[in-house]
Amino acid sequence: MTVDGLLPALSAVTNAFFLVAGVYIYVSLVRQIASRVSNPDAAPVRMFGWPEAILAAFLAFFFLLTLAGGSSHDVPRMRTRDLIASAVLTMGLLLAVAGFLRLRRFDLNSLGGFSKIGFFRTAVTGGVLMLAAYPLIFLADVVTQRLLRSAPQKQAIVQMFSESSTLEQRILIIVLAVSLAPLAEEFIFRFFIYGVLRRYFGRVVGILVSALLFAAVHAHLPSFAPLFVLGSCFAIAYEWSGSIIVPMTMHALFNAITLTALAFPELISQ
Repeated sequence: MTVDGLLPALSAVTNAFFLVAGVYIYVSLVRQIASRVSNPDAAPVRMFGWPEAILAAFLAFFFLLTLAGGSSHDVPRMRTRDLIASAVLTMGLLLAVAGFLRLRRFDLNSLGGFSKIGFFRTAVTGGVLMLAAYPLIFLADVVTQRLLRSAPQKQAIVQMFSESSTLEQRILIIVLAVSLAPLAEEFIFRFFIYGVLRRYFGRVVGILVSALLFAAVHAHLPSFAPLFVLGSCFAIAYEWSGSIIVPMTMHALFNAITLTALAFPELISQ
């Protein structure tokens, strides 16, 4: 075999290895979650009730209504004011849900495991699980491109970052993508919506439906399957670790790596 033929073969073997490793890690997490036995001596944890279910249904309806309103249009060209408006809306939803739960006298710290594990362990766990999720995301992306048989269209925020000519605009996108988006989206989709779905329909339905909603709300068909896989990995990581900080860390890493790849296209394959 020539060198030109050896390199693609090695690349294929390496990709297959990482894919198998990723599948093995997440299957192991799911099996560990399924085999857990409840401790009768543990203090009972207050669960979400029907008021939270109504709020979660309202949020889901709001997201789908917003999606339906823009489904007939191409991906819009996003501007700075659109980005800021989206950030304000996202932060408003986060504060509204958190305020509602506080009024309902929920202990958000214990319920979401915000202080369950330390910073170093959270960073390592989030990094390892995000690394294991990448082959699954890439596989979903490849399958989507094969099915669509067209050049992939970038998300509006990705297109905005790629075409941005000002440093200030890029910094704004980075700050929002690496800090606000992981905090707000994980709190709303994983902590709250998944928590309500798990309470009434079980873990499997909770993971699938929350991931479907997470993917749909981004309103980008070529990214739907990869985002669904990503959302499922986030939910599994949250359920396994018991801390919402873990998927928040994974989400921040994913966005940071994506923006780094976009910022240095000559060094990192797109």
